[in-house]
Amino acid sequence: MPDLDLNKIMEMAQNAQAELQRAQQSLDGIEVEGLAGGGLVKIRATAKGTILGIDIDESLLQPSEKAMVEDLIAAALNDARAKADQAANSEMQKVTSGLPLPPGMKLPF
Repeated sequence: MPDLDLNKIMEMAQNAQAELQRAQQSLDGIEVEGLAGGGLVKIRATAKGTILGIDIDESLLQPSEKAMVEDLIAAALNDARAKADQAANSEMQKVTSGLPLPPGMKLPF
């Protein structure tokens, strides 16, 4: 009987790994948008953190606004990164909610 339990545990681990891989792959299909300057700078990214596009309001495209544009781009990137992390955590939580894992265990391993 102990072999059956071990086999079931191994099967559960393999299924969990497959679910995690599918969840990781789905993160490329989830888009987030980081904003700065009240929407003057927008960054589109995937939940995996790949930057898809940047939109800068034309009013910022003046040499005198260079430093502000740089700051706004950095802020929008950070906002997009935070939203991507939040979306990724949410997706991973959906996958791991049914797994028998100890509290606080982070996945993927």
